Amino acid sequence: MTQPPLLPFSPALEQQLRGWLAEDLGRGDLTAPALTGARGRAHWIAKADGVFCGGVLVEPLFRLLDAGVVVRDRLAEGTPVRAGQALLELEGAAPALVAGERTALNLAMRLSGIATATARLVAELSGSGVALADTRKTTPGLRLLEKYAVRCGGGLNHRFGLDDAAMLKENHLAWSGGVGPAIAAVRAAAPWPARVIVEAETAAEAEAAVRAGADAVLLDEFAPPALQALVPQLRALAAAQGRAVVLEASGVQPEQLRDYAATGIDLISTSAPVTRSRWLDLSMRYLPSGG
Repeated sequence: MTQPPLLPFSPALEQQLRGWLAEDLGRGDLTAPALTGARGRAHWIAKADGVFCGGVLVEPLFRLLDAGVVVRDRLAEGTPVRAGQALLELEGAAPALVAGERTALNLAMRLSGIATATARLVAELSGSGVALADTRKTTPGLRLLEKYAVRCGGGLNHRFGLDDAAMLKENHLAWSGGVGPAIAAVRAAAPWPARVIVEAETAAEAEAAVRAGADAVLLDEFAPPALQALVPQLRALAAAQGRAVVLEASGVQPEQLRDYAATGIDLISTSAPVTRSRWLDLSMRYLPSGG
């Protein structure tokens, strides 16, 4: 990664951070009286190898508890880390540091796990020219952050929601009268920049989608040998119309990535980094006040 991806900080995200803190704090931290007037220093440590993500949330989250909390030496998002490596340093009012510790760590461990899993899959595709993208299979309320973690791991984001692009899937095609009528209806109603993607489960559906002018075809659960034959045919159909089409494979097992990449597709979409990843274990430990 040449530079960390950006995470837009919106009022909605700040509201989420407040809500997550409130979930843990309830009526207030019962340990706070033991720390009245105390200041503290602490650092975060990786307890396993992986890719760090979520550090960008630390300062805004702790500052909701105390505006004087300072974060130093934070590693860039998407940085590979080793077990035992320091990730960032915190300093501020001790009650605020302990009150925000678990919420901040939980978020970063979840996001770092996704970034780590994504990076492994992206490495499998290295040199193939095929990109790895996520899906809408995300945890409700965490979509923005989980998709951000995919980018921190080197992946691409597919659509964030139903208003990003029109993806016509099995149910759409069954209830709308088929590929052609569905695409025509969407084209007539959607803003002109919107793309139309068709999820195809058969070669006939994929060919119909290209003929009807789909911008992209998601080829769902095709085996690599079937794609080897189908991909050139779809590209030829699009070329005959004087245009190109994006071809995407889904339903791909992680161990088959290289096989799929060799078929000539443009993109592999998978929910695995979000739905199958393990949290990356991180901890926060106090530092002596003198150094």
